[in-house]
Amino acid sequence: MKPLFSPARPAPARLHCWLLAWALCGSASWAAHAQDAAEGPRSVALAGILGDKALLVIDGRAPKAVAAGSSYQQVQVLKVNDGQARVSIAGVAHNLRMGESPVSVADAALPVSNTGRIVLAADASGHFMTAGMINGKATRFLVDTGATTVSLGMSEALKLGIDYRKGRAVRMGTANGVSDGWYLQLSSVRISDVELRNVDAVVTSANMPYVLLGNSFLNAFEMKRAGPQMTLDRIK
Repeated sequence: MKPLFSPARPAPARLHCWLLAWALCGSASWAAHAQDAAEGPRSVALAGILGDKALLVIDGRAPKAVAAGSSYQQVQVLKVNDGQARVSIAGVAHNLRMGESPVSVADAALPVSNTGRIVLAADASGHFMTAGMINGKATRFLVDTGATTVSLGMSEALKLGIDYRKGRAVRMGTANGVSDGWYLQLSSVRISDVELRNVDAVVTSANMPYVLLGNSFLNAFEMKRAGPQMTLDRIK
């Protein structure tokens, strides 16, 4: 039987190492965007700890190192120690632990971008990676124009609270043969302030280090590339 989906080949191992280093040092400042202060953060996660600084991921954007006693986008870091941070989000105290799902601050609908534009920068290997959100929870994406849909592994789906077994079972062709998967729709996929609703996706039985941002998302945009920069403009 012909496979229904053919996820793109895995990125090289050096990309995985570079991604970890990037997350720990917070060097991708190009991905950070200012947020409307009046609106406040929707979700906050702890990506790492650098001395007395908490590496915060706010609304799925690039990590930001914030020292104890300092604030960033209405998130104040109160204390940092032993793989966790105590923070105050819009005046409410929360404990964040590394590896745990982001703290959801609000359940209201996310605002839609006024510009409909996403600007990405390539890494040293020429890959386009970005922070973002699925169903209001923070994750990381790798742009893959060869992937039919947004694709993610089972462990990431569980971390994001996706009950993938309610999806339609499919068989997928991979470099290692045929594997099981589940076809479903994600309520929302958001990068920066651009959000799409009801996005087709596949959860694979294999674990993946990131979410592949496939054509079920990308086809809603006109894609342009100029050197190391990629621009996605929402098709009207």
